Amino acid sequence: MSHLFTLEAQLRLVGFALTAMGAFHLLLPRLVNWPADLAGTSLLTRQVNYAHLFFIGLTCVLLGLLPLCYAPELLTRTSLGTALLAGQTLFWGTRWAFEFVYFSPTLWRGDRFRTAGHIGLALLWTWVTAVFTYALLSNLT
Repeated sequence: MSHLFTLEAQLRLVGFALTAMGAFHLLLPRLVNWPADLAGTSLLTRQVNYAHLFFIGLTCVLLGLLPLCYAPELLTRTSLGTALLAGQTLFWGTRWAFEFVYFSPTLWRGDRFRTAGHIGLALLWTWVTAVFTYALLSNLT
């Protein structure tokens, strides 16, 4: 059980979570009722929205596969591993900040489903960012 708390195991768990998050994007439009929300928009707007959704999901999968499959290599203190960890830290740290700075609380306040989503995502991005930050710092010392 203590193995789960090693940095390598945490990186792999983060990788699994991000890969799952990417796959979850297949279900997301129906869960948040985007087809109905987007029905009144132009074809271009709908297609751009779904294209962006696809590429966000793909990005989550690809960024998740990196620590899932290559956690030991990321921790070897090479310049490439350090650069990749710095990129992941910046990317997911920015996503963490967006959860609190960009998305309006009016989107989730008063709605149990969306409030649970906000809290869950805030916890997820905090954990993901913390693991990548710790891994980056361990590579720098």
